[in-house]
Amino acid sequence: MSSADVVVALDVGGTGMKCALVRADGAVLHTERHPTDAGRGPDAVVDTVLGVAEGLAGKARADGLDPVAVGVAVPGVIDEERGIAVWSANVGFRDVPLRDLAHERLGLPTALGHDVRAGGLAEARLGAGRDAGHVLFVAIGTGIAAAHVVDGTAATGAHGAAGEIGHILVRPGGPRCGCGRPGCLEAVSSAAAIGRRYSELAGVPATAAEVADRAAAGEPLAADVWREAVEALADGLATGQALYDVETVVLGGGLTRAGARLLDPLRAALHERMTFHREPRLVAAALGDEAGCLGAALLALDSLEK
Repeated sequence: MSSADVVVALDVGGTGMKCALVRADGAVLHTERHPTDAGRGPDAVVDTVLGVAEGLAGKARADGLDPVAVGVAVPGVIDEERGIAVWSANVGFRDVPLRDLAHERLGLPTALGHDVRAGGLAEARLGAGRDAGHVLFVAIGTGIAAAHVVDGTAATGAHGAAGEIGHILVRPGGPRCGCGRPGCLEAVSSAAAIGRRYSELAGVPATAAEVADRAAAGEPLAADVWREAVEALADGLATGQALYDVETVVLGGGLTRAGARLLDPLRAALHERMTFHREPRLVAAALGDEAGCLGAALLALDSLEK
């Protein structure tokens, strides 16, 4: 590829999408953000995604660059082999052949991937896990999901649903998860769950960030809620390590803004749970909220080599 070759990358969420023109060496030459407005319905979202991608390709050409492929990352269940967004509650997709639609609209090779797997791919190849061959990327925000990356390739699973670590059972009989089952990791340790649990006990609304601040300031209730979430998260990560045996666990998502207040007790709790399994290195993500977009770019670049 020449220095003028770029890929069009889009990380699509329920409220907005992060977009970029990325060179083969990972250099980001241009970025944009656009609203998704998923409430308008899936057809309107698809039209917006395709229009934004088309605009980025046009921007590249106007700047003397050559767009050679498109990468799109979306949430939900994704059939990457067939390029179909099977299901996504966030953007309303159901069996949308997004890869083919983008290819028809732009005339460029297109890759479709899962947003968390794309983020994990970027962190494993360009970010905090780049020195490891086996990486588990865990995104903790409203929910919890993961990507298992081996030698630069993220596992998709037989049905496009690999990485749902948030639905590991960690507290039988515990809080009910959005999936309907009580006791899932996501129902205890996600940012949404932490804020919800504290609010239920304290009788006042609070975010996970506020709970972390209050716990650090010595408030007993906040400290208990935070400790409960960290312990459950350590259980989930220990299960992940038993399954995947990775060198590095990279934590991303909004909860990691707590920094050492999360990582220090989590490392200690994970250490306590290791028996014969090798303890993984536990680090914070390095690419921030650009990871998904960079991962989409990597998917596009990889598609050119197939």
